[in-house]
Amino acid sequence: MPADPASGNTTPGTVLGDDGLHRTPWGATPGMMQDYYDTEWGIPVSGEFAHFERLCLEGFQAGLSWATILRKRDAFREVFADFDVDAVSTFGPDDVERLMGDARIVRNRAKIEATITNAQATIALREAGGLEAFLWSFKPTDTPRPQTMADVPTTSPESVALSKALRKKGFRFVGPTTMFALMEALGIVDTHVVGSHRRGASGIWAD
Repeated sequence: MPADPASGNTTPGTVLGDDGLHRTPWGATPGMMQDYYDTEWGIPVSGEFAHFERLCLEGFQAGLSWATILRKRDAFREVFADFDVDAVSTFGPDDVERLMGDARIVRNRAKIEATITNAQATIALREAGGLEAFLWSFKPTDTPRPQTMADVPTTSPESVALSKALRKKGFRFVGPTTMFALMEALGIVDTHVVGSHRRGASGIWAD
């Protein structure tokens, strides 16, 4: 557990904030990233649209920083109909061109087209129990317990398997690294550095 801030000690692998809380380094920058880390990241969500949104945003993040995506999230939600799967699945060439002209989002044609394809694949997946159940079926039997950021993996056997399974279902931009990031964001695994005040916040893992 984190040391008492008053003692002057620190917990290896974490950053001690002015509020006396220890955090994983990437979530310790005050403002947008810290708010996201403290309130959303690693917490399970409910429903198809919430899982679809996170899957799509992780796909857009590939090759970019998460801060870039987070700053643009409201715009992404607006242009992709709040990630309503049924609505996005009907987007056509005109919609793609409209999105390519919108500077508020990441204007990557392949990623935009993949989002539409993934909406269609999500609809097809409903017959097999739906996207939410499908993603969670790859939950591992244990979770990493990183002491520092250097200990945090970027893939896992489960993320590799999930990537392959989604690709077979027609999904795109769902590589093993992207899927591991999705599993982290959803709390399917817990990669908060041991000692962070958010460790175990998902309620899925004991520590």
